[in-house]
Amino acid sequence: MIERRLVTAGLKTLLTELTGRPVGVRTTPLDTEGRPVPPPYTLLYPLDHRTDDGTLADGHRTAVSDYQATFVSGPVPGAPDSRGGDEQAQWLADRGRRLVARPTDGSGGYAHPLNCGPGVGCYRRDAAEAGGTSEPNDAIITTVIRFRLYLETSA
Repeated sequence: MIERRLVTAGLKTLLTELTGRPVGVRTTPLDTEGRPVPPPYTLLYPLDHRTDDGTLADGHRTAVSDYQATFVSGPVPGAPDSRGGDEQAQWLADRGRRLVARPTDGSGGYAHPLNCGPGVGCYRRDAAEAGGTSEPNDAIITTVIRFRLYLETSA
Protein backbone atom coordinates (compact mmCIF):
# COMPACT_ATOMS: atom_id res chain seq x y z
CA MET A 1 0.00 0.00 0.00
CA ILE A 2 1.21 3.50 -0.83
CA GLU A 3 1.27 5.74 2.24
CA ARG A 4 -0.32 9.12 1.56
CA ARG A 5 1.77 10.93 4.21
CA LEU A 6 4.99 9.95 2.39
CA VAL A 7 3.62 11.18 -0.93
CA THR A 8 2.62 14.49 0.69
CA ALA A 9 6.04 14.89 2.32
CA GLY A 10 7.80 14.20 -0.98
CA LEU A 11 5.62 16.67 -2.87
CA LYS A 12 6.12 19.34 -0.21
CA THR A 13 9.90 18.89 -0.38
CA LEU A 14 9.97 19.07 -4.18
CA LEU A 15 7.74 22.17 -4.34
CA THR A 16 9.99 23.85 -1.76
CA GLU A 17 13.02 23.09 -3.94
CA LEU A 18 11.34 24.20 -7.17
CA THR A 19 9.96 27.49 -5.84
CA GLY A 20 12.75 28.35 -3.42
CA ARG A 21 10.02 29.41 -0.97
CA PRO A 22 8.41 27.67 2.02
CA VAL A 23 5.48 25.28 1.64
CA GLY A 24 2.86 24.64 4.31
CA VAL A 25 0.55 21.64 4.32
CA ARG A 26 -3.01 22.87 4.99
CA THR A 27 -1.63 25.86 6.87
CA THR A 28 0.76 28.80 6.58
CA PRO A 29 4.37 27.59 6.69
CA LEU A 30 6.26 28.27 9.89
CA ASP A 31 9.84 29.44 10.40
CA THR A 32 12.35 27.61 12.60
CA GLU A 33 10.94 29.36 15.68
CA GLY A 34 7.34 28.35 14.92
CA ARG A 35 6.16 31.75 13.64
CA PRO A 36 4.14 32.11 10.40
CA VAL A 37 6.30 32.97 7.40
CA PRO A 38 5.25 36.04 5.39
CA PRO A 39 4.33 35.46 1.74
CA PRO A 40 5.33 34.53 -0.87
CA TYR A 41 4.85 30.85 -0.05
CA THR A 42 2.82 27.84 -1.16
CA LEU A 43 -0.11 26.17 0.59
CA LEU A 44 -0.42 22.47 -0.25
CA TYR A 45 -3.77 20.74 0.23
CA PRO A 46 -4.07 16.94 -0.09
CA LEU A 47 -7.29 16.12 -1.95
CA ASP A 48 -8.37 12.66 -3.20
CA HIS A 49 -6.18 9.56 -2.77
CA ARG A 50 -7.48 6.49 -4.58
CA THR A 51 -5.83 3.08 -4.14
CA ASP A 52 -8.30 0.70 -5.80
CA ASP A 53 -7.32 -0.32 -9.32
CA GLY A 54 -10.76 -1.84 -9.97
CA THR A 55 -9.69 -5.46 -10.28
CA LEU A 56 -10.63 -8.47 -8.13
CA ALA A 57 -6.97 -9.14 -7.45
CA ASP A 58 -6.22 -5.55 -6.44
CA GLY A 59 -3.05 -5.57 -4.37
CA HIS A 60 -3.13 -1.83 -3.71
CA ARG A 61 0.16 -1.44 -5.62
CA THR A 62 -1.08 1.70 -7.37
CA ALA A 63 -2.57 4.98 -6.25
CA VAL A 64 -3.70 8.26 -7.73
CA SER A 65 -3.17 11.28 -5.47
CA ASP A 66 -4.61 14.73 -6.10
CA TYR A 67 -3.28 17.92 -4.55
CA GLN A 68 -4.06 21.59 -4.73
CA ALA A 69 -1.16 24.01 -4.53
CA THR A 70 -2.06 27.62 -3.80
CA PHE A 71 0.83 29.94 -4.68
CA VAL A 72 0.50 33.01 -2.48
CA SER A 73 2.06 36.38 -3.28
CA GLY A 74 2.36 39.10 -0.72
CA PRO A 75 3.76 42.47 0.19
CA VAL A 76 7.51 42.95 0.49
CA PRO A 77 8.45 42.68 4.18
CA GLY A 78 9.45 46.09 5.52
CA ALA A 79 7.89 47.98 2.60
CA PRO A 80 4.60 49.35 4.03
CA ASP A 81 2.97 50.31 0.70
CA SER A 82 3.94 47.19 -1.25
CA ARG A 83 1.41 44.64 -2.38
CA GLY A 84 1.43 41.10 -3.63
CA GLY A 85 0.71 41.03 -7.30
CA ASP A 86 -0.22 38.87 -10.23
CA GLU A 87 3.35 38.86 -11.55
CA GLN A 88 4.69 37.44 -8.29
CA ALA A 89 1.90 34.85 -8.03
CA GLN A 90 2.42 33.70 -11.62
CA TRP A 91 6.21 33.57 -11.17
CA LEU A 92 5.78 31.31 -8.13
CA ALA A 93 3.23 29.11 -9.93
CA ASP A 94 5.51 28.80 -12.98
CA ARG A 95 8.29 27.54 -10.71
CA GLY A 96 5.88 25.07 -9.06
CA ARG A 97 4.65 23.89 -12.47
CA ARG A 98 8.18 22.59 -13.09
CA LEU A 99 6.92 19.55 -11.19
CA VAL A 100 5.66 18.23 -14.55
CA ALA A 101 8.72 19.31 -16.59
CA ARG A 102 10.37 16.66 -18.75
CA PRO A 103 14.15 16.39 -19.19
CA THR A 104 15.49 18.75 -21.85
CA ASP A 105 17.65 15.99 -23.37
CA GLY A 106 14.55 14.05 -24.48
CA SER A 107 15.07 11.16 -22.08
CA GLY A 108 12.10 9.65 -20.30
CA GLY A 109 10.71 10.46 -16.90
CA TYR A 110 10.62 13.87 -15.26
CA ALA A 111 13.26 16.55 -14.87
CA HIS A 112 12.81 16.70 -11.09
CA PRO A 113 12.63 13.48 -9.06
CA LEU A 114 9.76 13.04 -6.61
CA ASN A 115 10.52 10.92 -3.55
CA CYS A 116 7.27 9.27 -2.43
CA GLY A 117 8.80 6.72 -0.09
CA PRO A 118 10.72 3.47 -0.45
CA GLY A 119 9.78 1.47 -3.52
CA VAL A 120 7.20 4.01 -4.75
CA GLY A 121 7.52 5.60 -8.17
CA CYS A 122 5.52 8.31 -9.88
CA TYR A 123 5.05 7.34 -13.52
CA ARG A 124 2.76 10.21 -14.54
CA ARG A 125 2.11 13.75 -13.33
CA ASP A 126 -0.58 16.19 -14.44
CA ALA A 127 -1.05 19.88 -13.66
CA ALA A 128 -4.16 21.96 -14.28
CA GLU A 129 -4.51 25.60 -13.35
CA ALA A 130 -7.68 26.03 -11.32
CA GLY A 131 -7.76 29.81 -11.17
CA GLY A 132 -6.77 32.07 -8.34
CA THR A 133 -7.99 34.59 -5.86
CA SER A 134 -7.22 38.06 -4.70
CA GLU A 135 -7.66 39.65 -1.32
CA PRO A 136 -6.99 43.36 -1.76
CA ASN A 137 -7.39 44.08 1.95
CA ASP A 138 -4.46 41.77 2.72
CA ALA A 139 -2.53 42.73 -0.45
CA ILE A 140 -2.44 39.05 -1.46
CA ILE A 141 -2.96 37.47 -4.89
CA THR A 142 -2.90 33.69 -5.47
CA THR A 143 -2.65 31.25 -8.33
CA VAL A 144 -4.04 27.73 -7.84
CA ILE A 145 -2.78 24.59 -9.58
CA ARG A 146 -4.16 21.09 -9.09
CA PHE A 147 -1.64 18.29 -9.42
CA ARG A 148 -2.47 14.63 -10.02
CA LEU A 149 0.18 12.02 -9.29
CA TYR A 150 -0.02 8.46 -10.64
CA LEU A 151 1.95 6.17 -8.36
CA GLU A 152 2.97 2.52 -8.23
CA THR A 153 5.08 0.31 -6.00
CA SER A 154 7.91 -1.74 -7.37
CA ALA A 155 7.49 -5.51 -7.42
